[in-house]
Amino acid sequence: MDPDSDSVDREADREADREADRVIRAFFRDGRLVSIPARQGKRLLVLRELRETCFPEDRDYPEKEVNVRLALVHPDVAALRRYLVDSKLMSRSNGIYRRLPGAGA
Repeated sequence: MDPDSDSVDREADREADREADRVIRAFFRDGRLVSIPARQGKRLLVLRELRETCFPEDRDYPEKEVNVRLALVHPDVAALRRYLVDSKLMSRSNGIYRRLPGAGA
């Protein structure tokens, strides 16, 4: 393995982390989502943050609980639920939501 490529990879990872932090800071104020990003890349970063903060445990979440948890951060819970499922960050079956492994599409 090339030591220079490791260094480049680490720097690219750090830059990606910095960009993610910038996006999160831009769209969240005092723990609330001020708007849902229109751009898919930014929206995915926001959705990943929501999954980590609102649904930290790997367990079943009834839709009512999902709504309550999402309503604490943004009023459009239906859009957020749909985006979480469409982005493959969560699954939905018979009104039950569950975190999916991985970082989402």
